[in-house]
Amino acid sequence: MYNSRKKWIFRILVVLIVVAVLLWGANYFFTTYTIQQVYVEGNYHYTREEIQDMVIKDALDRNSFFLSRKYNNKVVDNIPFVDALTVEVLSPDTIKISVYEKALAGYVRYMDTNMYFDKDGYIVENSSVKTSGVPQIIGLKFDYAVLGQRLPVENTSVFADTLEIKNLLNKYELPTEKIRFKENGEITLYFGDVKVNLGNEKNRLEDKIMLLPVLLKELEGKSGTLQMETYDEDHGRYSFKPENL
Repeated sequence: MYNSRKKWIFRILVVLIVVAVLLWGANYFFTTYTIQQVYVEGNYHYTREEIQDMVIKDALDRNSFFLSRKYNNKVVDNIPFVDALTVEVLSPDTIKISVYEKALAGYVRYMDTNMYFDKDGYIVENSSVKTSGVPQIIGLKFDYAVLGQRLPVENTSVFADTLEIKNLLNKYELPTEKIRFKENGEITLYFGDVKVNLGNEKNRLEDKIMLLPVLLKELEGKSGTLQMETYDEDHGRYSFKPENL
């Protein structure tokens, strides 16, 4: 009987020790792997806080171990303006969220809404909010605009042209409000009160755009059209036509 009681006491002690170890381990695990620092890179349309909320949705997501398993070889999709999100655990309490946003070429106005399209002309998002760095495209003729479908214009090469122009403008740090495409292929850029007619020579786009930082600085405070369709050989410059003429 004494030995039997001794065995029960021993078993109880073993159970208590195991429970104590498990509780300590659980406390250590959840304390050590609780996310304290979040790095976000590649985000432009959304703030750091908005991206963080998209990834960390509940208490369990605040544990880097479980979060790394949740996003192992997986991307987050179906987020407006975003192609994918990936999550990398840098240390037990630190993660990095990489954002891969959709390459927005431009947007058109349709039924009081901004319809954003990619380089292939597919409408990837509609929003009443203006996205910085994405120009409005005017001059395109279409009867409808549906999310997920290609904008129905006759000349589909205009989409790739839009992205190329936007990338060139970003390269030379030239934010433009609008880009107009005419039926004859001529391109016009809008910078405040100054319009820039680039003509329709696509092979000379960069040659002309790279000159704009200097030319626009000279035209500060003026209103009119910088005519870059042809180069004025006689005067060695491009012509500028003031608005009041």
